[in-house]
Amino acid sequence: MNAADIAYLALFFLLLAASTPLLGRWLANTFQGEPPRWLGWLRPVEKILYRIAGVRPDEDMTWRSYALALVLFNLLGALAVLTLQLLQAHLPLNPQNFPAVPLGVAVNTAVSFMTNTNWQAYSGEASLSYFTQMAGLGVQNFLSAATGLAVLAALARGFSRHSARGLGNFWADLVRTTLYVLLPLSFVLAVVLVTQGVVMSFAPYATATTLAGTEQVIPLGPAASQIAIKQLGTNGGGFFGINSAHPFENPTPFSNFLETFTIILIPAACVYAWGLLTGARRHAWVIYGVMTFFLVTAIGLSLWSELSSPQAATLAMEGKETRIGIVPTMLFANITTVVSCGAVNAMHASLSPLSGGIALLNMLLGEIIFGGVGAGLYGMVMMIVLTVFLAGLMVGRTPEYLGKKIEAFEIRMAALAALLPCAAVLLGCALSFATETGRSAVGSAGPHALTEILYAWGSMANNNGSAFGSLTATGDLYTWGGALAMLIGRFGVIIPVLAFAGRMAVKKITPPSSGTFPTDGPLFAVLLSGVIIVVVALTYFPALTLGPILEHLLLTTGRTF
Repeated sequence: MNAADIAYLALFFLLLAASTPLLGRWLANTFQGEPPRWLGWLRPVEKILYRIAGVRPDEDMTWRSYALALVLFNLLGALAVLTLQLLQAHLPLNPQNFPAVPLGVAVNTAVSFMTNTNWQAYSGEASLSYFTQMAGLGVQNFLSAATGLAVLAALARGFSRHSARGLGNFWADLVRTTLYVLLPLSFVLAVVLVTQGVVMSFAPYATATTLAGTEQVIPLGPAASQIAIKQLGTNGGGFFGINSAHPFENPTPFSNFLETFTIILIPAACVYAWGLLTGARRHAWVIYGVMTFFLVTAIGLSLWSELSSPQAATLAMEGKETRIGIVPTMLFANITTVVSCGAVNAMHASLSPLSGGIALLNMLLGEIIFGGVGAGLYGMVMMIVLTVFLAGLMVGRTPEYLGKKIEAFEIRMAALAALLPCAAVLLGCALSFATETGRSAVGSAGPHALTEILYAWGSMANNNGSAFGSLTATGDLYTWGGALAMLIGRFGVIIPVLAFAGRMAVKKITPPSSGTFPTDGPLFAVLLSGVIIVVVALTYFPALTLGPILEHLLLTTGRTF
């Protein structure tokens, strides 16, 4: 690393720290129905949307009503995306005359974009029309991100309300976050990306004659608008097959910096918004510090592996874009996996075993180190509840969090939200190794093959969407089984979180006493970090040992499998 690399990383984290309070306040005010004044001209649009949908935004929903509305709305969205894929041959804006997408891949894609996973068992420029990309995938990019933010808002109300039954209105939360946060930010980012060379066109694919005299088809399309929300909404689904490694998605070092930064922009702001909504700002900064610690540690280990390990001299740039370089690539790889984005600017299968394993571990932590928009923080809150519970057991007191007593039901919900994605990952891996279909899909052998499969299921079940790239994911096991894993990873967390929030809302707020365990100091930060590590170590350490850790040891000793 040189001075420019250090300055690059320092600028990234300084900008993140500076923008977090600004956007965090914007988010908190939007959740409370008070968007920024400069967006006041959108108020009539909001009211018209409510009127068309027959929604009363001030009507409170119980957690069951909130969850039912959320699930049904998302399922209808998935059905719409599925229909567009199956009928795209008969729909407009299909200049390449693409046929219908195969049913298994279409179902997987519909579920993937509904759950904010954006796992891609297809290559966009080779199989999807412009209309399918925009009206299907692009719309879901907004709605799945808004869904995560809505759940966070409901959870915050569960803690801030006193003896209440309602958690707010799902439809109001969905409309406000989309209208006042996601759309304005995406519009600005899309315009900036166009200035950098990201394509935004409805023209048919171009044909060029190469120096060898052969013809090459150059894909085009309305990419910039989808890339913007893909990054800001932590969706990650690329317009083109190789995602942000494609020069039409990520043309310049500046566009790469912007795309990396905007992945984590809203997730970081969610932490500050949590502090404002619950009245616990110091506690929010403790959460922010724990998340930053894990992120910086992951980046540091990844860079060490890429730049200092025995294979660095010959393999450091393999699978990476020369116009971007190693340090920005490793920053992107870690940001996209600690956040449930999944966009990539390099092939993760080409990372060194240790740095590839760290990207995998980032996801297996449960996408709680900043995580997806809204989703990362409500996942972290479940880990905080488990930490508070364990601390309460140590001192023999009923655990409390933000003035609310934590009892048996809440612990069960927190444990369920933490364990269901883990079960989906491990069961999916077991099926992959137990079946010929699962084994034949890998593109490697030895420990790397295990990592490849574990990465795929870890990505799908934790709603990340990135892949090692050498796995053939179009078989039935990965399309249908992967769709089920994505559903479990999304709704297996959301529904327990909403049930938890509903129980919190009806409870009274208890003033802190001498027996209250403080959650705004360094001791709590250490305990929370320890719980996160222990939960993941107990669940995944054997698999990680036989995969990336073994491959790293073999490579450092000069042995091959």
